[in-house]
Amino acid sequence: MTTTVEQPSATITNAAELEEATRRDGVEFLFAMFVDMHGKPCAKMVPVSAIEGLLADGAGFAGFAAGPMGQTPASPDILAMPDISSYMPAPWQPGLGIIQCDPYVLGEPWPYAPRVILRRQVERLAQAGYFMGVGAEAEYFLVRRSPDGGISVADPMDQAKAPCYDARALTRMFDHLTTVSRHMNTLGWSNYANDHEDANGQFEQNFRYADPLTTADRVIVFRYMVHTLAAQAGMLATFMPKPFTNLTGNGLHMHLSLWSEAGEELFADDEDGRGLGLSSLGYSFIGGLLEHAEALAAVACPTVNSYKRLAAPAPNSGAAWSPSYVTYGGNDRTHMLRVPESGRVEDRCIDGSANPYLAMSALIAAGLDGIDREIDPGDPCELNLLTLSPLEAPTHGLRSMPMTLWDALDHLEIDEALRAGLGKTPDCDYVDYFIRTKRDEVRASQAEVTPWELDRYLSAF
Repeated sequence: MTTTVEQPSATITNAAELEEATRRDGVEFLFAMFVDMHGKPCAKMVPVSAIEGLLADGAGFAGFAAGPMGQTPASPDILAMPDISSYMPAPWQPGLGIIQCDPYVLGEPWPYAPRVILRRQVERLAQAGYFMGVGAEAEYFLVRRSPDGGISVADPMDQAKAPCYDARALTRMFDHLTTVSRHMNTLGWSNYANDHEDANGQFEQNFRYADPLTTADRVIVFRYMVHTLAAQAGMLATFMPKPFTNLTGNGLHMHLSLWSEAGEELFADDEDGRGLGLSSLGYSFIGGLLEHAEALAAVACPTVNSYKRLAAPAPNSGAAWSPSYVTYGGNDRTHMLRVPESGRVEDRCIDGSANPYLAMSALIAAGLDGIDREIDPGDPCELNLLTLSPLEAPTHGLRSMPMTLWDALDHLEIDEALRAGLGKTPDCDYVDYFIRTKRDEVRASQAEVTPWELDRYLSAF
């Protein structure tokens, strides 16, 4: 990252420009879209003939029906107010356009809406004179459902023990991958790599970094696009953190950089005595991420399944590629935080189930707390974490990542910096709402008797 952060191309700023864009793109209908706590895209399809009303009044939703949005059946409507600058055609669905929306209730931004939460954090950055660049790496599997309800890799020939970067497996999914790539480039996202990842049937398709809201919007649209295209090809795409016991899980690694209003890289320092090319501001930001790591995990790894990926034993390929300890280092993918080059840090904890708006909000809150308190993260960790025994970790002063969602939620509950960052007012304490919702999820999972339990216990006593 040696140039200024990319801004959305051809940003639309008013109704006339939006109407012109829909005519140019052949768009007949618009999805007025927002996401719930889980990151599920919710939308109403609005004909372009009704753009004037959409822009003036928004699209109305019964919030309780949409998902966890802080509402009950008795609550007033959520009005999804379009962010015109987010407009994009959906090239995989001719005639469709998408506009991301900020939910409002009774004329005020709704504090339970993830995009509203991130917008507030971006405004906090701006007030401090900062501009953040975020790049997201969304991994996913292409699978097929079997008649018994199970799943298998969509490509039956993709069975190598170490399939990462396999050109043959990449070629067999050439049509899907190149279609996604073309659509990303049509949208101006600058797709720069398409990889077969570490697991059989697993892929990653990268696009250029941008500001937090733009990148979060793109992650949501990317997931939606990949799901749609896979279904059209008779497959199922999943971003689930750990769909296969014996294969590497899905991450949503995020690369973070901070810039001044004049375009100066604030994390970069070529004279860094620690040798990573980071400034003191960058180290303080890292210090904040490390200090709040266990609480961050609740938002970055927000499902029961997440903890089958996080701190997991090595799968078939030989490495899990997910962090076990709260550490940072240089160009070493075994750490929670990796500094691949001067001026940016990669958070490798985040998984495919994360809501990108909430994950970025939590990262910003933790990083700014580190800057405000000038937290020193200490020297980078140089241990070989792949071979380190869990029994050895405490002797090196290492903290382990949470092993369950419940454990991570316990940390989030007492983390005041993240509580403030996600929104704490007399009318809304988002962390409390998030924790209640997620603890219900844990309880529901605990009520299920799994095949593993039957295999282990059915005849054991």
